[in-house]
Amino acid sequence: MLSEPQKDEALICEIETRARALRRHIIEMVGKAGSGHPGGSLSSSDILATLYFGGFLRLKPEDPLWPERDRFILSKGHAAPALYAALAERGFFGKDVLLTLREFGSILQGHPDCRKTPGVEVSTGSLGQGLSMGVGMALAGKLDGKGYRVWVLLGDGECQEGQVWEAAMAASHYRLDNLTAIVDHNHLQIDSRIEEVMSPEPIAQKFSAFGWEVFEANGHDIQNLVNVFRKAATVRGKPSAVIADTVKGRGVSFMENQKEWHGKAPKGEELERALKELSGDHLR
Repeated sequence: MLSEPQKDEALICEIETRARALRRHIIEMVGKAGSGHPGGSLSSSDILATLYFGGFLRLKPEDPLWPERDRFILSKGHAAPALYAALAERGFFGKDVLLTLREFGSILQGHPDCRKTPGVEVSTGSLGQGLSMGVGMALAGKLDGKGYRVWVLLGDGECQEGQVWEAAMAASHYRLDNLTAIVDHNHLQIDSRIEEVMSPEPIAQKFSAFGWEVFEANGHDIQNLVNVFRKAATVRGKPSAVIADTVKGRGVSFMENQKEWHGKAPKGEELERALKELSGDHLR
């Protein structure tokens, strides 16, 4: 039998492999579609891979509406390619479906649609609303005596929305310790750096001031993410938040830290170069 350190080592290796697969899927999807949001999808890939393949989400892909399932909400809905890649890797639908992103009749819309896509809990894309929906689900779980956990992924630019903080206040008031918010803290939004557009900083201290247990993590260090997510899941009496420092466009050198790749698809030589970079193992 494997020792605990050996089990963790195998788990980390599995998550890293999945994260690389997610990134390749993202670039292939967006490249074929000719539109989409690669930057924030790539920055959140390690987070999603850790959630979906690190044992943090109890799911049944063959039964997407299983009542006891854990819930994941992609509040930053424009990063849908990353979520679709994770769902396909987890077996909710075939990987071949990924290349139909944004096509008429496809189950993969430009933003997540819970009416069309297995594994998508709620339709998102209008920024600032996902945490409120997560609060509602977590509160329902408490009232119904269910043991499921709710995870919500937000963008840091999204934290400029006032509704985020109304939801944070409600989550603390109702002591929703079955709720964890994760902030993909890549410092960039469509126009510029978040600090220049309208700074939501200090994000960690704000969640703390609203009564949340706050953790900070390196959003590209899988072992660190696993450790922090484990701690967040054990918090009692209050909701938890993880501020994950990331790099927009992570994994594709010419996209990293470049706001231009927030919502632009690579094509031609750019697409070939991105896929070539992602075929290697230089990320770690």
